[in-house]
Amino acid sequence: MKTLKFALAGAMFSMAALSSGAAIAQDVTVGVSWSNFQEERWKTDEAAIKAALEAAGAKYISADAQSSAAKQLTDVESLISQGATALIILAQDSAAIGPAVQTAVNNGIPVVGYDRLIENKDAFYITFDNKEVGRIQAREVQKVKPEGNYAFIKGSSSDPNADFLFSGQMEVLKDAIDSGKIKNVGEAYTDGWLPANAQQNMEQILTANNNNVDAVVASNDGTAGGAIAALEAQGLAGTVPVSGQDADQAALNRIARGTQTVSVWKDSRELGKRAAEIALELASGKAMGEVSGAEEFESPNGLKLESIFLTPVAITKDNLQTIIDAGWVSKETVCQGVEPGSVPACS
Repeated sequence: MKTLKFALAGAMFSMAALSSGAAIAQDVTVGVSWSNFQEERWKTDEAAIKAALEAAGAKYISADAQSSAAKQLTDVESLISQGATALIILAQDSAAIGPAVQTAVNNGIPVVGYDRLIENKDAFYITFDNKEVGRIQAREVQKVKPEGNYAFIKGSSSDPNADFLFSGQMEVLKDAIDSGKIKNVGEAYTDGWLPANAQQNMEQILTANNNNVDAVVASNDGTAGGAIAALEAQGLAGTVPVSGQDADQAALNRIARGTQTVSVWKDSRELGKRAAEIALELASGKAMGEVSGAEEFESPNGLKLESIFLTPVAITKDNLQTIIDAGWVSKETVCQGVEPGSVPACS
């Protein structure tokens, strides 16, 4: 895979770039297909998308697949029938969504693959650098526990991001694993990224190893929460480092309380804003390669896709103030139940 040139998270898009400005945007309806809107973070993404579209005078419509790949196919068809002139799709299953994407393309409707890879050359791909997210997760856990038995709670097998993350984790940990300092004592995909499934996976790994697990590399905050619930039941929460991503409010509080080590912050306000702006550019007739900040990316199956990758940030107990200052979360939420002075941000 060729080296990516990662776009800065602060890259700005000028609405003046639209060929007919606000007049065209007012005729645009952007349909957003969410895979599983019940997850906390998607509400933040949605607010950013809606704000960007409203500022441009465009219309927003949406559908929630409720973790069903089959429902998402009909959702996309419904969004098209409601008049969507551009689509943003958070794929529940990157392979299963293919026919719906092709239907949109056949009807001249541009598609933005949102946060999860859709391997279709006609779908623009925007996400964060997920391999780097995996690297960050592994680095921060390894800092706390440089040796010992590691468990890996991966994402959904139907989401390519799960493997991108795991690949990044392995890049960091490979030498320690090869030398025997770190032992992989269990790894499991988490169907649908659901915390309950992650908890079950963690319980099984703990049972198989007689609770002798020293570190957990979990791929997002939902799976981290499930893993921590399993650790807590065995009296291990807070003694075993656990990673995550998304900077969910519950996860940030767990970091302050010491049961989670790191969450990788992907400022989804910027992701949502950029996705909306890209949808508007494409709806105006701009070619994907002409989108501001676009870079070519070669997918795992060798497809060359136009893409934008934003930059993730590690959040630990030492820099929680950063995310509070950014207005992502309140100090009260982060510090709920935390002993004053035990964490810099909660002093």
